[in-house]
Amino acid sequence: MEQGWDPEVKRFFRKILNTIATGLLWMIAVLTAGLYFGFAHHSKLLYIILFYIGLAVSLGLLLRYYYHLWK
Repeated sequence: MEQGWDPEVKRFFRKILNTIATGLLWMIAVLTAGLYFGFAHHSKLLYIILFYIGLAVSLGLLLRYYYHLWK
């Protein structure tokens, strides 16, 4: 009997782990910036607008990464 993992299965699980890890890292970064540093509920409207624009752009980049990862 062969020892170890099939290379295709290993590559598939690595894609799954990369997807989960980058998604969690993105969420932690957004929550830290938004809640801990207060950019999501700041007194200046400019900071709020810039935060949500950055959030949308970073989400777009994350989804683009996912698309290229799973292509």
